[in-house]
Amino acid sequence: MRNVLITGGSRGLGLVMAERLAAAGYRVIAVARRTTESLDAARAAADRAGAGAIDFRPFDLAEIAALAEFVRMLRREFGPLYGLVNNAGLGTSGVLGVMRDQDVEQLVRMNVISPITLTKYVVRSMMAERVGRVVNVSSVVAQTGYSGLSVYSATKAAMVGFTRSLAREVGQLGVTVNAIAPGFVDTEMTKDLGDKEREQIVRRSALRRLVEPLDVARAVEFLLGEGGTNITGTVLTVDAGNTA
Repeated sequence: MRNVLITGGSRGLGLVMAERLAAAGYRVIAVARRTTESLDAARAAADRAGAGAIDFRPFDLAEIAALAEFVRMLRREFGPLYGLVNNAGLGTSGVLGVMRDQDVEQLVRMNVISPITLTKYVVRSMMAERVGRVVNVSSVVAQTGYSGLSVYSATKAAMVGFTRSLAREVGQLGVTVNAIAPGFVDTEMTKDLGDKEREQIVRRSALRRLVEPLDVARAVEFLLGEGGTNITGTVLTVDAGNTA
């Protein structure tokens, strides 16, 4: 059973990814600061289904200096890590001119420095095994921009550049690196959008709807599976045609 590490796997998009990948036969290692009732229920359901499994390991991804030991611990416990999904991140909004400096720093730390550092330690073992899949969760706003999300958009654009360059570094060793760029997904991170903003997003979309978490989870499953064997350094947009 192949191991896939998903950050931010206790709720929202990460939880749906965990459920989907467990159903596809992977052993998912969900990482978050704490578990949730929804994650506990998903773990029990995966055990009953018997296809894959969901395990939970608590960790604060803001603790950059502890990431190396955390990855070593996971490898000792679970063995080789086949997949890494860098899903965790902050969605803090705010007009740049009035954002607090500490909020800017926290966004960059959690959305850029943490996933890059985690990938550094995970991809080393993938290179040694000469197989592995990395999927970074970016966003369409990295390309389009969005008022009030300038810092968030910058962090998601950084992950696209990271994806393309790392794919070239590790490709010859059998490791693929791709990004998923969801549109506005109907999760807790978009709950602050008003009805008018939601309607505007839907009107702009070719398919006239918001993206569901399962849509993104299916895309991640594709990139981790046989279909993603010869796909690397790309950004797969899942936005119901919002940027078409």
